[in-house]
Amino acid sequence: MIDPIQRLDDSAEETAKPNNSKPLHVAIIGSGSGAFACAIKAAEGGAKVTIIEGAEVIGGCCVNVGCVPSKILIRAAQLAQQQRNNPFAGLENHEPNVSRALLAEQQAARVEELRAAKYQNILDSNPALSLVKGYARFKDSGCLIVSKHDGTEQEIVADKILIATGSSPVIPPIEGLRDTPYWTSTEALFAEELPQHLIVIGSSVIALEIAQAYRRLGSEVTVLARHTLLYKEDPLLGKTLTECFEKENIRILNHTQANSVSFDGQDFIVQTDSGSLSSDRLLVCTGRRANTDQLNLDIVGINTRSNGEIIVNERMESNVAGVYAAGDCCNMPQLVYVAAAAGSRAGINMTGGKAKLDLSIMPAVIFTDPQVATVGLSEEQAKSQGINTISRVLSMENVPRALANFETDGFIKLVAEAESNRIIGAQLLAHEAGEMVQSAVLAIHSGMTVTDLADQLFPYLTMVEGLKLCAQTFNKNIKELSCCAG
Repeated sequence: MIDPIQRLDDSAEETAKPNNSKPLHVAIIGSGSGAFACAIKAAEGGAKVTIIEGAEVIGGCCVNVGCVPSKILIRAAQLAQQQRNNPFAGLENHEPNVSRALLAEQQAARVEELRAAKYQNILDSNPALSLVKGYARFKDSGCLIVSKHDGTEQEIVADKILIATGSSPVIPPIEGLRDTPYWTSTEALFAEELPQHLIVIGSSVIALEIAQAYRRLGSEVTVLARHTLLYKEDPLLGKTLTECFEKENIRILNHTQANSVSFDGQDFIVQTDSGSLSSDRLLVCTGRRANTDQLNLDIVGINTRSNGEIIVNERMESNVAGVYAAGDCCNMPQLVYVAAAAGSRAGINMTGGKAKLDLSIMPAVIFTDPQVATVGLSEEQAKSQGINTISRVLSMENVPRALANFETDGFIKLVAEAESNRIIGAQLLAHEAGEMVQSAVLAIHSGMTVTDLADQLFPYLTMVEGLKLCAQTFNKNIKELSCCAG
């Protein structure tokens, strides 16, 4: 039963009336990066903002159970691997002494610190923002019902509503799986003990990052991939990353699917179409699904895809006037910076602006080591759009900084339009590729040709100089050029 006393703002209904001096009221479901980006922009535009969050803590996936703790884990694992196997003569290798419990404690502390700095402090310091704890659902297109943890309900009437509820791990319908104590990425990121053997079901970005991190911390790791690694990307990326993983004794079982899972109290038994496997821990990373099932979207007629994603346009608008969506819960790439950009534009548009989100030149990074970084079109994607291309692949053994680092795994590939030589795509597999790719983003955004990029000044010795060298290969044999050749 809804308590009328708990209705937010007795005059909230009046805010929608014309010529009313009351500020616009924006309600936001969720409190992650997209939600806060929208809240800040809407407040800058003069709106009063109510953020609704059902979880115990604010901040959403990225800071709490995603980007931040995973990068801490990945970096720690990289340092462990460098102790175990460094490339320099005179530096003695040794087996690292790893305390997973201390690492998990440090992860949690940094997560709490960033959540306070980037979310709670903003909420506390901005008088236009307020927080309501509870789970929201639609009553109609301008009214939400919030179910609070104490059993009461509250109606919130708003002029504009943003849905920014994020996503949750997909658990595949594998026989017996749900009856076992399997891990999702959340449990894997904060586990306090290292498994002896970790089986990973899935080859998603998250699966690959965690798989390599655990291998480097000392666990045996087996990855079950339904297809091949990175099968949707340029084939050379998946092929080369597989080779890098196998050099670290990560077992990759391509074209392998789990049919059933059981747990005997100590070990998991995974039956696959290639035989039986056993391990003391099992990680399930088979994608994520939009958190929209409990929102009563059907009541207001909001259009969604079959996987629950809300369909929005480039202004973040759903098909229902006044209702917007941003982040993993809508039909956008599940990347935190995309969510933040989408939320920001939604906030602008809610308060009278006309901002659009252009994802045609969107960088993406997989934080394996070496890293995978892409932007623009691959050759196959360009071909599907009727674009004739030319491309070049530069092995990292041709990049002076990679040679100096004794880290020459990987390559740089540039894709250009054949008629104009204008760069339209880049695929990188290299140490620090994530730090390199933004130069390719800017080159594509600026409409640069391969000659334009080749003529730029790049510092020597840097990894990003590899982009210049790759661009030079369209017209020269770089093996015939001197050091720092311009």
